[in-house]
Amino acid sequence: MQIPLQITFHDLPHSDALEAKIREKAAKLEAFYPRINSCRVIVEEQRRHQHQGKLFNVRIDLKVPGHELAVNRDHEEDVFVALRGAFDAAKRLLEDTVRLQRGDVKAHDAPLHGRIARIDMDLGHGYIETPDGTEVYFSRANVASPEFEHLEVGAEVQFLLEPGKNTLLAKRVTAGKHSFGG
Repeated sequence: MQIPLQITFHDLPHSDALEAKIREKAAKLEAFYPRINSCRVIVEEQRRHQHQGKLFNVRIDLKVPGHELAVNRDHEEDVFVALRGAFDAAKRLLEDTVRLQRGDVKAHDAPLHGRIARIDMDLGHGYIETPDGTEVYFSRANVASPEFEHLEVGAEVQFLLEPGKNTLLAKRVTAGKHSFGG
């Protein structure tokens, strides 16, 4: 990595065991794709719910040539399970990125699905979370139906994946009732 691995803990004490596991998993990602420019891992304990124990979130931000990739593993009760899930999703996202870069797959192969994770109406963009926890950027111009202003967080969507200038993009975003399966 051009920039050393960055590890941040929010609302939980530093753990040598957790840091060692993060370094191990980041090294495996780098062994798979040696051109990773930077990797930032944020582990946080979320506010405790009354009937649930601790909940953890792991976010991984990767920069590779031509792309910025983000994975968010949310609401796991075991921090190591959240970590494993986030790194598994990051590897799948890297695999997809490699295939797109090599031209092994066309960006318009088959519609993907997910849910609107975040949306900023004022700036005209948002993020779709796929079932594996990957977040994909989309803008107002990429929404097919309904109109951008009618999208809501949590809405199920279908989309096509395309490489953008700096990240993977969701194109032809369509919300509504779809039969997704899985």
